[in-house]
Amino acid sequence: MPVTRRFTLCKEERICSKLLIDQLFNGGNSHSMVAFPLRAVYVIKDRNEAQGTPPPQAKILVSVPKKYFKRAVKRNRVKRQVREAYRKNKYILLDKLQPMPNQEVLLAFIWLDNMLHASADIENKVCNLLQRIGEKIETDRKEDAQE
Repeated sequence: MPVTRRFTLCKEERICSKLLIDQLFNGGNSHSMVAFPLRAVYVIKDRNEAQGTPPPQAKILVSVPKKYFKRAVKRNRVKRQVREAYRKNKYILLDKLQPMPNQEVLLAFIWLDNMLHASADIENKVCNLLQRIGEKIETDRKEDAQE
């Protein structure tokens, strides 16, 4: 019987904490990759299991600088497009994290262009980044297992 997947993006899957944002950008062990017009910055860290429901294995943050779009309407549109693309394709990354239940990924998508793009283009770029991050995580895990 196939496992049913929920293509949702709930509050727990978003990075809201200043502490987590500092770990992501100032931790020193974060990685970055670009698929223009997006940059993905990610870090893999140990999960802190709380009582009750387990926290999600991947948490995201979407940033669109005011430098590129002065009007909030355009910034919000881009953020909506990126969040939707991630929501539809997050299992590309989550499937790679299955063998590592005590690890979580903090992921930030940062916009790098001053032009709006079609939702299909953004979805392709998000998929590309998620696949590349998943492959990098998998190779790092295999290297750690060999040591």
